[in-house]
Amino acid sequence: MSAVDRPIGVFDSGLGGLTVVRALARRMPQESLVYFGDTAHVPYGSKSKEAVTRYSVEVARFLADQGIKALVVACNTSSALALPAIKKAVRVPVVGVIEGGVKAAASAAAHRRVGVIGTEATISSGAYERALRRRLPKAVIKTAACPLFVPLVEEGWWEDEITEQVARRYLAPLRGLKLDALILGCTHYPLLKETIHKVMGPAVVLIDSAEQTAIETDRRLTARGLRRAGGKAPTRRYFVSDAPRRFRLLSQRFLAAPVRQVALRDL
Repeated sequence: MSAVDRPIGVFDSGLGGLTVVRALARRMPQESLVYFGDTAHVPYGSKSKEAVTRYSVEVARFLADQGIKALVVACNTSSALALPAIKKAVRVPVVGVIEGGVKAAASAAAHRRVGVIGTEATISSGAYERALRRRLPKAVIKTAACPLFVPLVEEGWWEDEITEQVARRYLAPLRGLKLDALILGCTHYPLLKETIHKVMGPAVVLIDSAEQTAIETDRRLTARGLRRAGGKAPTRRYFVSDAPRRFRLLSQRFLAAPVRQVALRDL
């Protein structure tokens, strides 16, 4: 198989990375994709840096063995804590989810006021703040951890009254800051955009990390001459490290289409 025809690898600690799969498929429908959800170790957001790095490298090597041409780390926690180790472990281009979102936020920040929400591990890592400071040295940056958003998304409670109450509680410190942009720093969070938009108001631009990661992946593949133009129909393959039935049932909420086959791989 030529390098151009090889699939793009995507991984996350569980289901959230499927928002990136959906964004990639919309932007580059001719590309084949292979996804790994490390459901045996989810959530990464409450794990130590050492554990996240170990799990991430194991998954990255597994996907590299599938003959991928690029690896998308569709997990904010892995992107924040383990990206250097992942890049050393595989010999393909690696795209994290932080840089694309930061670029978009910097472009939208006319008054240099940016918020970031994510898991506890992502926020405490300071990865988004450091990346934003490189582009906007004088920006006002406010962050907030929103750990309950992930289980609410997986329950399908995207626009539920309870979800709005939780969002108002989490986002209260950000609402009076006149933010230009708010980075949704977890791949589950794009599914809560309507609720977050309602709470934050229309003046705040919401930066969808899944969409921005797809844009960045497209740019990187194009620059390397690895974009697939056509040919045979693209393939979609899905692997998990635990609970394939639950993954298959919940995947429809993220992809708006059922995943018919999910393979179990114990790493």
